[in-house]
This record gives sequence, C-alpha cells and structure tokens, in this order.
Amino acid sequence: MTTTMRPLRSVLYMPSSNARALEKAKTIAADGIIFDLEDAVAPDAKELAREQACAAAGSHDYGERTLTIRCNGLDTPWGHDDLAAAARSGASAVVIPKVSGAHHLTQVVNGLSDAGAPDSLTVWAMVETPAGVFAVRDIAGFERVSVLVLGTNDLAKELRAALVPGRAPLLPHLATTLLAAREAGVMVLDGVYNDVKDLEGFEAECRQGMEMGFDGKTLIHPSQVEIANRVWAPTDEAVDHARRVIEAFDEAQRDSRGVVTVDGRMIENLHVDNARRTLSVAEAIAAL
Repeated sequence: MTTTMRPLRSVLYMPSSNARALEKAKTIAADGIIFDLEDAVAPDAKELAREQACAAAGSHDYGERTLTIRCNGLDTPWGHDDLAAAARSGASAVVIPKVSGAHHLTQVVNGLSDAGAPDSLTVWAMVETPAGVFAVRDIAGFERVSVLVLGTNDLAKELRAALVPGRAPLLPHLATTLLAAREAGVMVLDGVYNDVKDLEGFEAECRQGMEMGFDGKTLIHPSQVEIANRVWAPTDEAVDHARRVIEAFDEAQRDSRGVVTVDGRMIENLHVDNARRTLSVAEAIAAL
C-alpha cells in the first residue's frame, strides 16, 4: 500500500481508561496518538477504555494529529468488540498487536468490513513476535496496511534478548522490518524507549532509528515528544543544502552539463531524490 501520510515523528501511546490523560493529549505536540486499549488498560477497565477511545478519536478535539486506536488481540475476550467499535470511531487507523501474517490481517479486515468501516480506515500492524518478523514482507504488502510498528519490548521478550544501549540484539530484526516497509512503500515506526527519565539515552536511540531510516518513534511519555520531533525533523542546514542541490542539478540540466557538484561533492540523481524528500518532509512538518 503506497501512501502519502502526514509526518509521524512522534506517536504517543495514551491509556484510554485514563480520562485525564486523554484530555492532556489534546495539548501535547505529538504527530500521532495511539489510544491504547491493550497493554496499558486493566481487564476491568477495558470497556470504559473502548468507549473513551472511540469518543476521543471522533471528537475533532486533537487538531491535526493522526489518531489511532490499538485494539486488543482477536484471541482475547475484547478484541472483536474493540475492532467493531474502532471501525466506526472516526480514527485514522486501527493498531493491531502481534500480527503474525496475512491470514491474521485477513481476519482483521473482515472484522472491519463487517462493522462498516470506511475505506479510509487503515491498519497499523505491530511486528513484535518471531512469526511477525518471518512474515513481515507479507504483512507490509497487505492491501490495507499503511504503517508497521515495532513492538521491541515484546520482541525482546520472545527472543529472550537483552534490552541494552545500542540494541545490538535487535538490530537484525529492526532492519528486516525496515526493509519490508520500504519494499512495500509503507511507513515504519521504531519501538518505545522504556526509561522515561533517561532523555539522553532516549535521544541516542532516536538518532539511531532516524539514521537507520525509520519514519518516527512510538513513545510512552509526553517528555519524549520534543526530542523525537526534533531528531526526525530536517535541520535548517539540511533544508538549505537540499535546495542548493536541486537548484544546481536543474541548472546543470538546462546547460546540458553532465557533472554537477555542490560543496565540492558530485551530485547524482539519488542525491536529488533525497533532497526532494527532505524538502517534502520539511513542508509537511511546517503544515502541521
């Protein structure tokens, strides 16, 4: 599913059973919000969370933020009702945990169709199990999927891997998911950082994710939003360089010159493509 989307530099999980948190989310400068019905909600609060998440998603009180709802799994007592409610909520997407393959997504899409979901409602598929990693190309290429979301905590648990600075044990799986997303033309979000007090470590992990090629990061605390937004936004210097690359390339084409240099470096078509993407991202962020 090739799609043009708003920036998703920062996507914040919000526990939907907490009315105060949902109210506060209206003022947080995250690009996207995941109204969570799953991990952050106790069993006896699931129905309240569902009601409040759907009301928030359809309220038009969150500005230009991308609003999504994370449902419980279809193998839980709440999953099917979550999916049916989210289908009619006004959310941009449903976030599906522990997606294991195309057969899983077929069940999800059938549930959305049965509930009368609009065609504009997409699926964000969470990749957080060995089965999901092995099937990630099929998941990314599934028709209604628009975003892949790394669930690094669950993936590390399943792998019995350590969560350590630099994430060496997870890098192969992060890269595989990223490759699948780029092949399919969908966006891909890095997993969460657990220590909300360690903003220096969080920024380092954001920079790692940005340099790898992720489109943004999922977050668990509002204090992480500003850093993610800054790391995934092109700097003024990068925007200026991108403009100069495009101008130099266009001028060379008009003059029928085969060699183009900017700041002493040779410019090729791939550099021009990167420059245009930089300007596109900067313009999309400015439009928010």
